[in-house]
Amino acid sequence: MEPLHHLLSAEPLLALFATIALGYLVGKIKVGNFVLGGIAGTLLVGVVIGQAGVNIDSGIKAVFFALFIYAVGFQGGPQFFHALNRRSLNQLASAFVMCVTGLLCVLLAAWAFDLDRGMAAGLAAGGLTQSAIIGTAGDAISKLGLTPELMKTMQTNVAVGYAVCYIFGSLGPILMVTWFLPMVMKWDIRAEAVELAAQMSGGSAELDPGQIDAMRAIDTRVYALAPGNAAIGKSALALDVEMSDASVEAIFRDGTMVELTDASLLHAGDVVAITGTIEVLEKLAASLGREVPAPAGSRLIQESRELILTNRALSGRTVGDIHDHATVQTRHGVFLTTVKRMGLELPLLSKLELKSGDELHFTGSPGDLDRVQSKIGYKISAAAATDFVFFGVGMLIGILIGMVQFKLWGIPISIGSGGGCLLSGLFFGWLRSVHPRFAALPLGASNFLRDFGLAVFVGIVGIAAGPQALIAIRESGLTLLFLGVFVTLVPQIVTFFFSYFVLRIRNPIEALACVAGGRSANPAFAALLAKAGNATPVVSFTVTYAVANVFLTLWGPVIVGVVKTNAGH
Repeated sequence: MEPLHHLLSAEPLLALFATIALGYLVGKIKVGNFVLGGIAGTLLVGVVIGQAGVNIDSGIKAVFFALFIYAVGFQGGPQFFHALNRRSLNQLASAFVMCVTGLLCVLLAAWAFDLDRGMAAGLAAGGLTQSAIIGTAGDAISKLGLTPELMKTMQTNVAVGYAVCYIFGSLGPILMVTWFLPMVMKWDIRAEAVELAAQMSGGSAELDPGQIDAMRAIDTRVYALAPGNAAIGKSALALDVEMSDASVEAIFRDGTMVELTDASLLHAGDVVAITGTIEVLEKLAASLGREVPAPAGSRLIQESRELILTNRALSGRTVGDIHDHATVQTRHGVFLTTVKRMGLELPLLSKLELKSGDELHFTGSPGDLDRVQSKIGYKISAAAATDFVFFGVGMLIGILIGMVQFKLWGIPISIGSGGGCLLSGLFFGWLRSVHPRFAALPLGASNFLRDFGLAVFVGIVGIAAGPQALIAIRESGLTLLFLGVFVTLVPQIVTFFFSYFVLRIRNPIEALACVAGGRSANPAFAALLAKAGNATPVVSFTVTYAVANVFLTLWGPVIVGVVKTNAGH
């Protein structure tokens, strides 16, 4: 043990990266359907490695937490601000009720059991499964003017509370949204998801697991026009109008590709290449003629392109409405294949309402995609390089905001650099969605900042907690465990019935997704998706998740400010 202690003391970063690697390895272990996750695993491994008495500069922890929280805000900014509208008002209210109820439960537990500020914040972080509270609360504790020993003790208690309460904090929402609430309400999640999908698609039947929706598959096929065919003498544009969800991409005459325009007329003996949905292409065999191989040496270039929706005229409209009102000339050869929001794939149904910042995946020829791109937004590839000017300004503004102190009901509150960077990230993320020329931070880069930043921060927290964590767990572990169950379950039950009876969120899938999103509970959302068998819960989840991420993170300094008890008092 002594050689290991000397090695880690000589180079503390060895302990940090060992903690992250082993923590994520432990986090992958499955017990039934439950997975601990990399962050909780990193914290637990950090506590174990911290027994060697490793000391890592706290400045590293502060830097990486600021990077993590800025990336969280940047990614959630577009959806957070777009959620603030009348259409999403009831879901927005549901998320806010969940966050406030969770805060009140934590404060009640702290008052009833005389928890210190650190333990109360840890209870919130674990019971509400919001890892960012560890950082915002720890930052607030460091600004209380306490002795270094007392400050370290309470910051350790934040980590202890999180570690003890996190497991049920993750498991509780899964049980709520997939078993308890559906059982009480007598809901069949799969049947309700199928019904909601049918409503959103205008009545189209929903498929069972393992089946493929051919309407969503895009293909290109080649047909030979025999003499007497009804298409002969028609223009390419006229044929596009008749086919609706398919388009003429090329005409081959005597083995040579002819120039294609809307006015190009089809002749007997022509070979026509048509791109469209499989259902339409299957029907064309009866009207156009037999399907044949493409002429030797011919090529038809197609591209998959990802566009970010920034056109405000399209935001708030449904997929079906946009499709029906677009002219054939506009949508010629362009096919929407996927819609993503906050990285989650949405159900591609006619009644899906698009929002600014949505990621739209199209298939078509480069020329056709170029034609519609300016009407939609910008290519994701256009943001391949980080705009370090705006990134630096965003971090600067966030840290300055965190330095501001104010009073809430006479209680001095400072949201700290963590809360400040969250607000700054929200603003710059929104700015990017409405002005794509500014503040580029590619998804891969922001994902790395978010995940690695939190991993480094939590790893250092666990290592710093070290031996003190085991003492705190022995003294308060059982009490914390039961308080964690209370904080996990009560807000969900209260919010669900408030949302159902007062806010009138009556659709079962939307109601359950609001519970998972209002808790920012990703494991519960994944379990709900599995039960639903389709993507119908995604829309409600993204609205409530974006709101919950902001408010739950800000509860850290609020709890530290409201709870007056310090450790050992």
